[in-house]
Amino acid sequence: MHKIDEKVISRAKTMRQNPTPTETAMWSILRAKRFERVKFARQVVIAPYIADFVARSRRLIIEIDGDTHALCEPKDARRTAWLEKQGYRVIRFTNFEVGSNLDGVAHAIAAALAALPLSQPSPQRGEG
Repeated sequence: MHKIDEKVISRAKTMRQNPTPTETAMWSILRAKRFERVKFARQVVIAPYIADFVARSRRLIIEIDGDTHALCEPKDARRTAWLEKQGYRVIRFTNFEVGSNLDGVAHAIAAALAALPLSQPSPQRGEG
């Protein structure tokens, strides 16, 4: 288990207080159990990373990738693999997809939620 670095916690808090326009649009449909009655949180620390949006009960992470992520594909792949080892499923959308087709993104998220069991065993507790 990773110790949570105070700098990561502080960065997540700053990111929650200063969301990008794309994150604001996504949060408008996910917040307050508005989407499929699933509770989402934003800028969640899953040490050593910060996930954009997380439905903990469904073990689903939604990442929104800006233009700089095109340059970070190997790093993102390692990050996704690590998060998946923790029992999460990660789905990614680009800023363009969210900005130009929020309904399509919402449908993709709904499909991902429908494909997941209500709860999954925790590999950290030896259940997986």
